[in-house]
Amino acid sequence: MFIGRKQELQDLEALYARKDYEMVVIYGRRRVGKTSLIDEFVRGKQVLYVTALQQSSKLNLELFSQEVYRCFGIPEGTPGFADWRSALNYVVARAREVKAGTRKPFIFVFDEFPYAAQAEPALPSLLQIAIDHGFKNTPVMIILSGSNQGFMESEVLGSKSPLFGRRTAQIKLQPFDYYDAAQFLPKATATEKVEYYATFGGTPYYLERIDSAKSYRENVIDLVYSKLGMLSEEPMMLLREEMREPAIYYSAMQAIAAGSNTPKLIAERAGLEVSAIGKYLKSLMGLGLVKRLVPFGENPIKTRKSLYVVGDPFFAYWFRFVAPKASIIETGGGAALAKSSAFGEVFATYVGGQFEDVCRQWLVRKNVAEELPFVATGFGKWWGNDPAAHEQTDIDVVAANDDEKRIIIGECKWRNSFNETEAIDKLKARAGLVKGFPVDRTGFILFSKNRVSKPTLEHYRNDERMSLIAADDLYC
Repeated sequence: MFIGRKQELQDLEALYARKDYEMVVIYGRRRVGKTSLIDEFVRGKQVLYVTALQQSSKLNLELFSQEVYRCFGIPEGTPGFADWRSALNYVVARAREVKAGTRKPFIFVFDEFPYAAQAEPALPSLLQIAIDHGFKNTPVMIILSGSNQGFMESEVLGSKSPLFGRRTAQIKLQPFDYYDAAQFLPKATATEKVEYYATFGGTPYYLERIDSAKSYRENVIDLVYSKLGMLSEEPMMLLREEMREPAIYYSAMQAIAAGSNTPKLIAERAGLEVSAIGKYLKSLMGLGLVKRLVPFGENPIKTRKSLYVVGDPFFAYWFRFVAPKASIIETGGGAALAKSSAFGEVFATYVGGQFEDVCRQWLVRKNVAEELPFVATGFGKWWGNDPAAHEQTDIDVVAANDDEKRIIIGECKWRNSFNETEAIDKLKARAGLVKGFPVDRTGFILFSKNRVSKPTLEHYRNDERMSLIAADDLYC
């Protein structure tokens, strides 16, 4: 069953409906669902579908030849193309037949294009010639896809690439948000869905590995804490595939997951020079594995208050709980380790941090659906000094419209019970801390794991500025 990606499918269908030359570049890190998206889009359509492999140019050309012959009805056993130029020229000739009306329209998909281009460095230039002198004048849609984000951004989309300016659209595919991720878990409770998201994130491949017949704990032990678990070494495998110096990136991410959140602290903990850490953080941010946070309202370029955190929930979980115990897992002690330490108070605190991100995503979804009191133009988190309380404090979630000077601030409580009155009073006391947003134009949301008590619900029933949102409400 295909899940999510409604907007991406709508965009692709809109391009296809133009019946003109299109070159769509689809990229994103491994396991994120690029091939599944393409497969769903081309379903029922005529398609020349080639998936390159990590092999020599000769073997990839043979593979290309086989797929071309299969698509256009050339008898098996026909010798393959002599070179890439001949192969592309043949496809261009078939595209011209589409324009002439003597052939049905087809889509040309070149999946994992970086594998073929790295084996044959001239391939981007040859494809550029085929586009400029052939495809551009035909109603054929080309889709180039790849998991190597660095290659796709520099050698396909980059200004120095032969293919620069030939693309008509691009999709950088991201992991699912908390809501779409939950569609893989139809039997789970809201609490379990948040825990699953905090553990496995929104990468489709990871979510597809979850066995709905097993409990959350059983799935985590089987997939992550077993030395044969399908995801037990996934983060390291991705770093090896994407990065030239995987050990350094591993060390940097381990430092961030352990709480080092400034370049200086990350470099010191990872054993790197402070002057060198910037390029590694930039690469990790490009992959979506690390994100830089600044207090809401601060200028991201000028502020010195930025913090770095692991940006993908699965990687955050893995580096926080699994990586430090890798040797135990390797000796077969992972299951016992997980049962004794992976689901306790430390884990609950970790989920609480991820719950904040889930709540921000909920605000974004409500904003898109035009269900907030105003159209928010910015989202985030705030931290800084509270002059009235004479202490450092933070605001878990923020949604605001800078032009209208309207803001919503929220507190997130991932606890079975807490002092609701105290939490709401503290939240209201933080109104006005974000500069430029007056108290009388501030709305409040208390997000909680469980529904608040009936007295609290009754007390705020008619308060238009106060919303009380439980985990169940996030999935409605």
